[in-house]
Amino acid sequence: MPTRRLRLAVPVVIMLAGLVACTSRGPTREALTGPSSAAPPSAAFEPRVPGMPAYPTAGNVYAAAGANQLAEQVRGDRPMVYVPNTKSNDVWMIDPATFEVVGKFPGGPEPQHVVPSYDLRTLYVASSQIPRGGVIPVDARTGKPGKFVNLEDVYNLYFTPDGKQAIVVAEAYQRLDLYDPTTWKRTRSVRFPSCGGINHMDYSADGATMLFSCEFANRMIVLDTATLDKVREFPLTRTADGMPQDTRLTPDGQHFLVADMHAHGVYVFDGRAERQTGFIPTGRGAHGIYFDRAATRAYVTNRDEGSVTVLDLATLKPTTTWSIPGGSPDMGGLSADGRQLWLSGRFHDEVYVLSTQDGKLLARIPVGRGPHGLTVWPQPGRYSLGHTGNIR
Repeated sequence: MPTRRLRLAVPVVIMLAGLVACTSRGPTREALTGPSSAAPPSAAFEPRVPGMPAYPTAGNVYAAAGANQLAEQVRGDRPMVYVPNTKSNDVWMIDPATFEVVGKFPGGPEPQHVVPSYDLRTLYVASSQIPRGGVIPVDARTGKPGKFVNLEDVYNLYFTPDGKQAIVVAEAYQRLDLYDPTTWKRTRSVRFPSCGGINHMDYSADGATMLFSCEFANRMIVLDTATLDKVREFPLTRTADGMPQDTRLTPDGQHFLVADMHAHGVYVFDGRAERQTGFIPTGRGAHGIYFDRAATRAYVTNRDEGSVTVLDLATLKPTTTWSIPGGSPDMGGLSADGRQLWLSGRFHDEVYVLSTQDGKLLARIPVGRGPHGLTVWPQPGRYSLGHTGNIR
């Protein structure tokens, strides 16, 4: 189970381990259809949210976030890895050049993720302890933290595609709270009772659709970005006690990938979140999903297994697995040049650095207790949609 309070969440039904332990490592497809290899029409990349930036080219939502494509406003920022520790309530700062801890500061009560702001000028430490949670703004240029802002249950933090609203994922309340990100005044709240443990999300390529994981309800919900109306939901079927986690749109905009800790793999949905199209077994405790700078591979962290599965995005098939002996890889991100993958070791109070060339473990860095959603800074791209670096 993730290190997270469950008193307000929908109870998870624990099944016998043998029901899910016999998955093979080859990709499987659900009965409806397999993923299409045809390129999506350019219209799928045309923003349908007013104020959402247009893509440089159709066909890759991360076309502006390739290796070392740093926007002008981040080029002078202090290179740093920020590690929030949920149990010691602090943030540790690691120099990415030397792998040495160079600073620490209080992270608020139960800090979960460090989230880049929409304009990439501020990093927010999101803390979720009820009722004392909130955000701490960190100056991305200097790495200096600002004053704590008390908000309710900031488990995850995202931004609307136009940057006008911050979306606080109040996981324990099954609720999304919208705020003005300049004043942090709440503008709207919407509750989703069927989505116990509402958690990670991503947008379709056109920004019009949101796909959210329901960590404690074994399902996904699809929302209309403009209205926050629930359009549909998907019960997940691989195991009765599923626990969906990280949710990411593939670079080509054709698929959503959803890691499930109890199904031990990744669900596949089409790029408009209209149907489930497949499932890819990866490893025990599949948790985080990251894309390489060339938009050809995905890295899936298997927290309970201590490994990272590499997926070929052209075929959605695993190509190799990198081992972290005795590790518990959770959340993280890539270096700006894409040559390193940084991950928190959730249960072992450490951070891992892997080479994306061959999976070699370059460093294990001791940090505080319960490291979670670390962020590597600066990052390529033009604007942040939230989490630990969903930047397009």
